[in-house]
This record gives sequence, structure tokens and C-alpha cells, in this order.
Amino acid sequence: MPIYKKVNVDFFKKWSPKMAYVLGFFMADGSIDINPRGSHYLSIQICDKELLESIKKTLESNHKISVRKGFGNESDKYRLQIGRKEMFEDLQKLGVNQQKSHTMEMPKVPKKYFGDFVRGYFDGDGNVWVGFVHKERKTPTLVIHTVFTSCSRMFLNSLHNEIQEQGILGGGIICKKNAFCLKYSINDSLKLYKLMYNSLDNDLFLERKRIVFKEFAKLRV
Repeated sequence: MPIYKKVNVDFFKKWSPKMAYVLGFFMADGSIDINPRGSHYLSIQICDKELLESIKKTLESNHKISVRKGFGNESDKYRLQIGRKEMFEDLQKLGVNQQKSHTMEMPKVPKKYFGDFVRGYFDGDGNVWVGFVHKERKTPTLVIHTVFTSCSRMFLNSLHNEIQEQGILGGGIICKKNAFCLKYSINDSLKLYKLMYNSLDNDLFLERKRIVFKEFAKLRV
């Protein structure tokens, strides 16, 4: 007997900290598709199984997480795929489309959930780096850089503007080979750290990324 697949089909209808995070993460690492038979799907494929399990639990889903084994130095990739037309359409209303990488739009995120949305996008398509610059000097400078990546410059422009509304006034967009990067340096990175994690009340985050901010912030005290 087939197992009935359940999920909270209303998840993307109402804003909450968890919904904002999952939406942000989905806009980085998710996709919506229609197969040849007309079925509507939303999918997330990532290397972090533990986080995907947390997202699955948050969606109240009992769908199976599949794995694609990596070859050589490649990491295994884990995939959660959910077939629900209603959720597909809710994501479309929030700015996601089938060819989202170049054309996705920034949703209108309520201010109280903006930090959760940014953390979700950052966990999907963001990076934080700590290291020394000016190594040729007698005393090199320890810095932290935070980067958000997207193939859609329009999305990053909107994200940049919204982050400025939060009082984080720096940052700039640079063009890479196949994408755009919104990059922040030391002081703005520490402000982003507070924005993304200060109101954290759930397990929807990547600890390996948070700990980079946490350890750097200790050095600045």
C-alpha cells in the first residue's frame, strides 16, 4: 500500500520566522517545476542532510529525502521533493518562478521576519570568510567578509536596498563570471551577524556558518 505523502500546504501563506527562513533558503537552493504530465513540484537539493531534515520537519512533511552519491571529491547531495500545486502557486506569488536563477524577485518581507529571511538565503547562497589581509605589513589585519551570491542582479539590488533599510549602509555588488556577489566587510558583517542570529529561536541555521561570526565577534570585544 502506498504511503500517503503529507505536508503543510498552507506553510507559505502566512509569515513567521520559520516560513521566512525556509523561503529565503528556497530562493537560494530550491526550484519549482512542472513535469510532462502537468504535476507541480517544489524541490530542495543540498549537501547538508541535517538542515534538510529540519526543513522537512518544519514543513510537516513525511516525504522521503533521496540521496545522490558524490563522485571523487564531490559531496553527497540530499533532495526533498514535494508535489503540491497549491504550494507551487504560493511560491510563485512570493517571487519564485521556474527559471528563478536569473529572474527571481525579492519578496515583500515583513520587517520583523527580515533577519530570518536573510539567514535563510545566506545559508543557501551565502558565505562568510575570516582571514588576514595586508600580509606584507608588520602587523597583518584580521578581517571578516560576508557575501551573498545570485545570478539575478535585480534580486541582489533589492536585497541590498532592504538591508540598508535595517541600518547596514555598506556593501557593494560585484560581477563574477557567472553570477553577482553582494559583499560586506568587517563592521557591516558584524551587523549582519546580529540581524541574522539575534532573534534566533529555532534550529533553522547552519552552525558552521554561524560559528565563524561568533568566533570573530569574540576577538572584537
